[in-house]
Amino acid sequence: MNKDKIVKVFKILRDADPEPVTELTFKSHFQLLIAVILSAQATDKSVNAATSKLFKDAPSPEKIFKLGLRKLKSYIKTIGLYNAKAGNVIATSEIIWKQYKNKIPQTREELMKLPGVGRKTANVVLNNAFGQHTIGVDTHVFRVSNRLGLAPGKTVEIVEKKLIKNIPDEFKMHAHHWLIILGRYTCIARKPKCFECKIEEFCPYKPKTVSS
Repeated sequence: MNKDKIVKVFKILRDADPEPVTELTFKSHFQLLIAVILSAQATDKSVNAATSKLFKDAPSPEKIFKLGLRKLKSYIKTIGLYNAKAGNVIATSEIIWKQYKNKIPQTREELMKLPGVGRKTANVVLNNAFGQHTIGVDTHVFRVSNRLGLAPGKTVEIVEKKLIKNIPDEFKMHAHHWLIILGRYTCIARKPKCFECKIEEFCPYKPKTVSS
């Protein structure tokens, strides 16, 4: 996809949703970090259902750490991979509390040293918490980027690097959200809703779904 088309695509997405936000529910940067850790291979809806009670009872790193592993699991047991995630959340909460004095690191390198935090999670936190022009490539962003020809690649990191290179600066702040929304609700994995897509005319994806 050439630069002119990329600009047109993102102008359309921006016009449809000028200020998109994450669907995860949180009241602090720390809660955002924990919610994103929990969201790996899980829906935002399932995470919000669990964290609504968790964050009410334990809103801070210290309080989550002091819950202990068994108690924490009782809050998040409805979320996929909750056993492994519980261990990561406890460990990360202790580090944020004791080493960072309840402040969330503002660099990708520091964030990725935390248990349960990979590159995508770090990018999502940096973007949503600190307004950095990072792009978290999840399954939705990966799929849409390849179908559109916006940033074709066989790995998440290749797609991320191409998105950063190809997307003009004026759109980078919200690009992650626009692509997620498009992939989650329209450009779905099976039978994409091309007949509802606002940018269908720019999409070279061949096996399009032309009707509901």
